[in-house]
Amino acid sequence: MIRRTGLAVIALVLGVSSVQAKVIGTYGTTYRITERDALAEIEERARQVDWNKVLDKRKVENYKGPPEKASLPRAKRNRSFPVDMTYTTEIDVPDGKGGILYPKGYTFNPLDYVTYPKTLVVIDGTDPEQVKWFAASEYDKRLDVTLLLTEGSFGAISKRISRPLFYADRRIVERFKLKAAPSVIKQSGRLMVVTEVYLPRSSLKKSSREPESRTDEHKKHQHNQKEQ
Repeated sequence: MIRRTGLAVIALVLGVSSVQAKVIGTYGTTYRITERDALAEIEERARQVDWNKVLDKRKVENYKGPPEKASLPRAKRNRSFPVDMTYTTEIDVPDGKGGILYPKGYTFNPLDYVTYPKTLVVIDGTDPEQVKWFAASEYDKRLDVTLLLTEGSFGAISKRISRPLFYADRRIVERFKLKAAPSVIKQSGRLMVVTEVYLPRSSLKKSSREPESRTDEHKKHQHNQKEQ
């Protein structure tokens, strides 16, 4: 039986790369599903970390995500699509008692066993409009939301968003079949549903082009007057 619902699912099928003020430099860690208490395993691994190296403020501020990042283009329209999370184990998963919980090649859908209550929001941290959209959205205020960055500097984004920041590496992008950002991911029955969010270009950018067009018209008018 799978324990620790949310942790079990995200650890098995995602392997979320994370960075917070206290865990810089550790990412892509995957916890196997076993009968052992998952929190106890995390605490054991945390005790093995050299926190003097980890808590380097400069490393935190300059961190730009895991090596295997996958860029996503900006969403061109609002759309939703389902994703089947069926997974085939690549190794024998031990049960913690000397036996095998899941043999290599075993295929199953984790969502048949657990419910993942969180909502995942994926944005490109190098796009100021996506960062601004998240900071102003309902998602920034919700405790059940996990923010994932495809790209972007931890230090720069943390100045705009005061919540834990995580990175979505290539494995996560491929697992959810992500094609664009921002994307919102939620469970629906035996599937995860990805919703791409279209963001109109800001009025600031539009207005910045208007003076240029007026200047061009003025130059044309002057040119016509000289010819006359």
